Amino acid sequence: MWCRNCNHETNGAKCELCGNETEPVIPTEVFWCDHCNIPIIKEVNDSKTKKCPLCQSGINYLSADIRPVFPEERLLVEILLDEPMKYHNQSVWANNNRYYFNGKSKVITTKYYKKYDPEYIISELEKYKKLNTYEYFDCFISDFTKANAQRNYYIIDEAHRFIREEASHYPTESVVVSFSGGKDSTVTADLAVKALSEPSLVHIFGNTTLEFPTTLDYAERFRADNPKTIFRIALNREQDFMKVCEDIGPPARMMRWCCSMFKTGPITRILNRYYRDKNILTFYGIRRCESVSRSKYNRVEDNAESVKIQKQKVASPIFYWSDIEIWLYILSEEIDFNYAYRLGYDRVGCWCCPNNNDRAQFLTSIYMPERYAQWRSFLIEFAKKIGKPDAEVYVDSGKWKARQGGNGVKAAEDVKIKYTNCTAEDNAKIYKLVRPMDDEFLNMLTPFGRVSKELGRKLLNEVIVLDMKTNTPIISVQPFNQEDYEYSVKVKTMNVAKHDDLQRMIGYQVRKFNACRKCLKCESLCRFGAISITGGSYHINEEKCKRCKMCVTAKYLDGGCLMDKYLKTKENKG
Repeated sequence: MWCRNCNHETNGAKCELCGNETEPVIPTEVFWCDHCNIPIIKEVNDSKTKKCPLCQSGINYLSADIRPVFPEERLLVEILLDEPMKYHNQSVWANNNRYYFNGKSKVITTKYYKKYDPEYIISELEKYKKLNTYEYFDCFISDFTKANAQRNYYIIDEAHRFIREEASHYPTESVVVSFSGGKDSTVTADLAVKALSEPSLVHIFGNTTLEFPTTLDYAERFRADNPKTIFRIALNREQDFMKVCEDIGPPARMMRWCCSMFKTGPITRILNRYYRDKNILTFYGIRRCESVSRSKYNRVEDNAESVKIQKQKVASPIFYWSDIEIWLYILSEEIDFNYAYRLGYDRVGCWCCPNNNDRAQFLTSIYMPERYAQWRSFLIEFAKKIGKPDAEVYVDSGKWKARQGGNGVKAAEDVKIKYTNCTAEDNAKIYKLVRPMDDEFLNMLTPFGRVSKELGRKLLNEVIVLDMKTNTPIISVQPFNQEDYEYSVKVKTMNVAKHDDLQRMIGYQVRKFNACRKCLKCESLCRFGAISITGGSYHINEEKCKRCKMCVTAKYLDGGCLMDKYLKTKENKG
């Protein structure tokens, strides 16, 4: 066990010095053997003489973490350096933009990515393609896996024990593997199947429609190589990514609406279809070292605030693994993986993700030139539409990734909750709607109680919402003619202690009615499977709804609608 706060090894679940919870895996550092020209993984508290396990030569500190550079990426770097094939017989590794050639570092800054146009680089890659073999690379990797075999055995054993412990509380049919086609989910899938000796585990592949072509190819190979695996594909067939971008703007680092619409939402639908009300355990490939936000995760999560998809506990066997340990496992176990990593991508998600770094963007211009050009053209037109003075600079400098809110986007008007207080009745508000009050709007009031059309005043088209426990009327709803509003509805609260709180939650449902873009967040949020988007309409199943009000509580869904986060502007906060 390891205390990250005190940086020391301990035997307990809590540190005897500071009282913090300890971690089961001791952090590692990477050293380099100049004789074998390979990296050696060492635990940070290893006080033994630093020697290479293969040749017993002394080793020196290299980096906190690194990854292998495959021949395809090495050749690309050589072209950028005007030195094609110079390092073909060397052991090449990398950490971010720092490359190590036989242990000697060289930084490849973003200026190199702008050195040549994509057409020239593509032609050079083709020119040297046949000469660029794996002869030397395979030799170095063979030595690397042998030298670090003990570390590989250790992390496998720890991961297997973790998987078996977590899975012991669930029937096998309720254990799921989240499969993205990236290296982390590849390792997680392999670990789970081997630890449980169960090749028929359910794997759910979230096809966001924005996958790398190599990801789709790999997914097909995975299915072919694992015929016993139950492989489900989660796909949003109702939305077109580019059309949504035109409506609400492209995703940005702080506004990745695409994740809910094209990933977690479709996966939720698969889970609801096959598991209904069952609780499940999902093994996924999250690692704490990937980002600041993920460093705050727990290895096992089942908290409603933390889990993106309800009704599941999520657990990561590789939570404490470093990049080099991921690759140690893949290369030692000789398992197939996504070809994009050979090209130089260090993460494989959506090819146009705003979280992609400059190198990934550069690689896409080389290996996916048509899609890259299309995406860049769209971003430039969008920048012009929202009033950016120099659209091309805004796009090429990456400033579009930092965009926040809906400034300049027409759809931003829809998230504003516009209302006036009724002058004739207390606790009544008149809300502006984007279309007439209909059954979809009335159905959105289901979380507050039983919606009854029968009890309302017929001449006013009034509908009453009754409290589920007392059967007392708590909400009165009726269409209303309000000056300056083309469509509006009058909502009066009654027989409740906190009228403002109830009106605020009703306002959230008004926002959903006006601004819903079918992002599927509400489907993922509802742990009872009561919310669905069917036929382009938002629907709450009255029988399944438990009136827990999670879908109208800011703690779980800020503003009551995900679109509020993505389309809110400075002048319409509220």
